[in-house]
Amino acid sequence: MRVLPGAMGLVFATLMGTAYAAQADDRLCEAASFGGASYAVCTVKRDADAVHLFWRGADGQPYRTFSALADAVQARGQTLAFAMNGGMFDDDFSPVGLYVEDGRELRPVNTASRLGSPASVPNFYKKPNGVFFIDEKDAGILSTEEYLKRRPNVKIATQSGPMLVINGVLHPAFIQGSTDRRRRDGVGICGDDIKFVISEDDVNFHDFARVFRDDLKCSNALFLDGGRGTGLYSPELDRNDRSGHGGYGPMIAIVR
Repeated sequence: MRVLPGAMGLVFATLMGTAYAAQADDRLCEAASFGGASYAVCTVKRDADAVHLFWRGADGQPYRTFSALADAVQARGQTLAFAMNGGMFDDDFSPVGLYVEDGRELRPVNTASRLGSPASVPNFYKKPNGVFFIDEKDAGILSTEEYLKRRPNVKIATQSGPMLVINGVLHPAFIQGSTDRRRRDGVGICGDDIKFVISEDDVNFHDFARVFRDDLKCSNALFLDGGRGTGLYSPELDRNDRSGHGGYGPMIAIVR
């Protein structure tokens, strides 16, 4: 992956197999490219306490927009430094799967399955799906089955799917050269870092997963959403996206 012209603070080598160099400033997000497609990549250390999940405000209603979340955070005397849609949601903006916020489980793990051809099964149910979480010491991504076996004591957790990378291996359902191409975003555990990635171009699952495995060297990565459900808030990139579904459900955010 390489930084596009105008990006600051990182030194990249060639497209393939290159890890991020040390940042010279406090920037979270950078524009980059991989395999001919454009991306935004946002990085935070795995032990950061600044990563949060948000869904509903004090009035019990979903935030729905990054602007509403930024206003709520500002009212608490803090700053919203980054946000991304945090997993799939129903028509009422409630999470489809597990959702834990500030140690409180507000939605249980979803173990349901859907039958049908791979193309007809909604993304969340393309097993294995998985859980992104932060516990008292670390961040992680596990398949839903493995998460249920371990039952970590988490501060935040959000379930989505499919898994993109599973212990260094691409999800078995992904097809190289697939014509199912759209904008996608996801999260990966990559060495000492958490990487949040959103594609600016339409990409298939196979190519998107390779960004995490082959370039960012992520051992595990999870798909968050695609198409009109993707979204990024990044003042550094002058981004405050709006959902094509009338709003977002869960949001992953970095607060300073």
